[in-house]
Amino acid sequence: MVGWKPAPQPRQSQEIAQGDRGGDAELESMVRGACAAFGDSGSALIEILHDVAARYGEIPEAALPVIALSLNLSRAEVYGAKSFYRDFNRSAGGRRVVEICLGEACRSCGSADLFKAVKPRLDEGGMAQVSAVYCLGNCALSPAIAVDGVTYGRIDDPAAVYRLVAGLEP
Repeated sequence: MVGWKPAPQPRQSQEIAQGDRGGDAELESMVRGACAAFGDSGSALIEILHDVAARYGEIPEAALPVIALSLNLSRAEVYGAKSFYRDFNRSAGGRRVVEICLGEACRSCGSADLFKAVKPRLDEGGMAQVSAVYCLGNCALSPAIAVDGVTYGRIDDPAAVYRLVAGLEP
């Protein structure tokens, strides 16, 4: 047949042993287990990334080549999925993750001013990683923020954000 190519064969695990791994044996074993739990299927990449993130609090860079090898995907495909979705780009470095919505409804209720007020203090102080997002799906309770993935509404006072970062009620 003209134009027909055989299906790509899975790469052998020796590639990981030859420096492709980039991580420790425990991480590799856990990631391989997560991939196997989803049938080593490339169509389950997002679920696998969620699983790894839930276990580690983040997706270690060393996990990416292991996932790629297990699913027979390129590293670029795995890295592309990880970098595209904001939930996979949170750091587990002990800092809180604060997301402030700057979508239209929240912006009209003062979220841009809130963002400008809290970002320097929290980022530079090392207390939290502050980032802008453009919809948290909480428009009826604008302005909305999320702290470590938990969404709060009607947070228009910087002091309320500082209380949430400290683990207190707003």
